[in-house]
Amino acid sequence: MNQINTNKNKNNCLGKVYLVGAGPGDPGLMTLKGKAILECADIVIYDALVSPQILAMINPQAEKINAGKRMGRHSLLQEETTNLLIQKAQENAIIVRLKGGDPFIFGRGGEEMEDLVKAGVAVEVVPGVTSGIAAPAYAGIPLTHRHYSSSVTFVTGHEMAGKYRPEVNWNAIAQGSETIVIYMGIHNLTYIIEQLMAGGLSGDTPIALVRWGTRPEQEELIGNLATIVEQRSAVEFAAPAIAVIGNVVNLHALLSGCRP
Repeated sequence: MNQINTNKNKNNCLGKVYLVGAGPGDPGLMTLKGKAILECADIVIYDALVSPQILAMINPQAEKINAGKRMGRHSLLQEETTNLLIQKAQENAIIVRLKGGDPFIFGRGGEEMEDLVKAGVAVEVVPGVTSGIAAPAYAGIPLTHRHYSSSVTFVTGHEMAGKYRPEVNWNAIAQGSETIVIYMGIHNLTYIIEQLMAGGLSGDTPIALVRWGTRPEQEELIGNLATIVEQRSAVEFAAPAIAVIGNVVNLHALLSGCRP
């Protein structure tokens, strides 16, 4: 592990920002490097989905700021978060931007790092375990399997308006991968499934929704593309959750009993 410098560089008035992935929730999935940085942080700016057990690892003397974003409830706007990081880097040696999962997997870590680098702030990324891998594993769903799937696609189900292109090409995704993992897709699930079926996937294609992956309250909803929207409505299955689509979902019945 790179040595953590707890003192500001005398030739640079700015501190250093660490973009740290907190993992999906289970504190055992937090990396050793991420934990070490939390223990000596001066400031920690954290997201909504970071678990209480991870937050308990933070240096007790550190200032903690909630910058979490949930549907319709934003503690800080993205621009405000970035500006806050730059401001705190002028005042402190170790600033942690603590993000659920992995900073660079649908976590806006790349955007934040761009802005920090442009502002002259030193940045280091500490990868984390992403929910799209961990949640299916805890549900007994291997994303690849020699008999079921040799390819995986990770895609967001919640897109930013005015982005680099207007929308996800769901037709290409339906045709291009044996396993599809959708982040942040619960609110748009009806539309997404319609698009995937229009792209050629059968209504019998298995799908699993995994909520609060790797946490004690984790739960799964198993169905197929033709039935899952009605199933979700019947039990009020809500976010945060990921969706896994493909024949690997059929292994859930056998393997889910081995959950940690």
